[in-house]
Amino acid sequence: MQLMIPPGRLDRPVDHERDHVLGPTDAEITLVEYGSYACPHCRAANERIAQARDQLGDRVCYAFRHRPLTDNSLSFRAAELAELARTPEAFWAAHIKLMTRSMQLTEDDLVAVAADLGVNANFALGDSDAVRRATARVEADVASSRASGVRFTPTFYINRRRYDGPWDESSLVDAMLGTLGHRVRTATLDFASWGPSAGILLILATVAAMVLTNSPIGPSFEALWRQEVGVSLGDAAFQMSILHWVNDGLLTMFFLVVGLEVKREMTVGHLASRRSAALPIAAALGGMVVPALLYALVIPAGPWSHGWGVPMATDTAFAIALIAVMGARVPVELRIFLTAAAIVDDICAIVVVAVFYSGDIHAAYLAAAAAVVVALALLSRSRVYLLSPYILLGIALWTFVYAGGLHATLAGVVLALFVPTRPPANLAALMTQASTIIASEAGHEGEVLRHGPSTPALHALDAIFDRLESPADRLLRHAGARSSYAVLPIFALANAGVAINPGVFVGHGWLMAAIVAGLAIGKPLGVFLMAAAAVRAGIAVKPAEYTWRQLAGAGALAGIGFTMSLFIAGQAFPSASDFSAAEIAVFAASILSAVVGTAVLWGASRQELVEEAPRCASMQVSQSAGAFMQDREQEIFE
Repeated sequence: MQLMIPPGRLDRPVDHERDHVLGPTDAEITLVEYGSYACPHCRAANERIAQARDQLGDRVCYAFRHRPLTDNSLSFRAAELAELARTPEAFWAAHIKLMTRSMQLTEDDLVAVAADLGVNANFALGDSDAVRRATARVEADVASSRASGVRFTPTFYINRRRYDGPWDESSLVDAMLGTLGHRVRTATLDFASWGPSAGILLILATVAAMVLTNSPIGPSFEALWRQEVGVSLGDAAFQMSILHWVNDGLLTMFFLVVGLEVKREMTVGHLASRRSAALPIAAALGGMVVPALLYALVIPAGPWSHGWGVPMATDTAFAIALIAVMGARVPVELRIFLTAAAIVDDICAIVVVAVFYSGDIHAAYLAAAAAVVVALALLSRSRVYLLSPYILLGIALWTFVYAGGLHATLAGVVLALFVPTRPPANLAALMTQASTIIASEAGHEGEVLRHGPSTPALHALDAIFDRLESPADRLLRHAGARSSYAVLPIFALANAGVAINPGVFVGHGWLMAAIVAGLAIGKPLGVFLMAAAAVRAGIAVKPAEYTWRQLAGAGALAGIGFTMSLFIAGQAFPSASDFSAAEIAVFAASILSAVVGTAVLWGASRQELVEEAPRCASMQVSQSAGAFMQDREQEIFE
């Protein structure tokens, strides 16, 4: 059985027999570099390593492993040449000379080092045992680099963990010493890369809200969220409670991220084609309509009838977290389906909130919001790739939407529609331009009265960076993690505090039953039935990689309402007792949906998947033929 190396980990420890080592092998710090003598970045980092060793002395053990560049004919020959050294001292002398003799590796460098080692300049053409051993050692290092997940040179490993930070000596030393800042950053990245991490944070925030609400400091905790915060300028003032800032302000970032994810998936992602997007869209619509209808059947006309939107929502973070925990038992294609369906669900939910759960409408402010939307459209059509104009207009849009009486989070979704998604057309040209500027600036290193890159060069690199990454990708990169790891936990902390009072159950039985039925029964029924209907009608195709039973399990997980259901409940039920009952019902339904969905997915056997695949493949062939005819008819009519 092959041993799997965890991502970002060194495949084997350092030892004197197999590695070229400086410093004691039992040192508390181990630094391993995979590098190439033809790599200009390795040559630049060579001096930084020396400075780091000067600071740490015998506390660090440094090892160099070869990873020759594949596009440079001298690279592998230089590595072989260094391996012909008969002693460690001779190797390190050859190593330093190959790294520093000239600005870039040349044939003359190899000739000079070969003379120092006492070998023929055409050593690579020989067939001696020494050359074979040298070649085998270089190839062993290359194999080690593949096993360790090395993608470029230089790549550093500190205590067998890949280091992805800056290569300057102070950053390397901080990482090797394990300073507090580096440890916090490393632990944060580890936690964020763990699939269920966002869901775990939501659970912790929810539990904290429940505990604090029902503790002796409960009244003070409630009063905190009611504190008014705002800005004032002369007689003009704008203030909201902290709770409203969370629900109307911070949550806008969440819906901006959701909108950007949907746009990316539908333009360059898994939902880029019409038929691939049809299945999760149909499932999401069914998962909203059926719970709302079921709620309406249970709740008669009256003050509670306005809460039909509560069981419509799916909590994306919790559902995806549970799927991540189950690992390989859940096919990747099913994760994509549930993620896409949950995202569409979120978009529809915010539209429902904006239309049915907003305040009084003010036409003048909405007209101003429409003007901002026109400005966003003009920016997008003009292919403006600077992010700042979109952010400024987004803030103005949020202000006008809020003042106009619609729910302010709608501004996040609208802004996402106009932020450009497409990457640049000529990526190679931009990368070449950036490399040329960096190489030119590097040529000035060491000049008198010259301390760093020139301002024009920095401006040029900024311009390239702005064009290199689309504004949507840049915004997702910066706001995505903040949405999952800050916005949603704060939202849960502010909204999930339910006072456990037995009196809440009195007189609210039908309300709680309707919410539980909508989420735990209506959601999976709606998702499954609409998905099946879309496949049956030839509108969509179910991938063969997962079974209908597994799709039903994903539908059950969609019944985890939580954050969005709590949000809509807060808008639908102004009465504190009604809202508390709705919260308890949402929690109960979400827990039930999580248990049922996990049980169904966990119990789905691989035999079912094998039996389902031929049937799905046959169905897909017939549906693809039908879809081809439909597409041809559409082209003719167009």
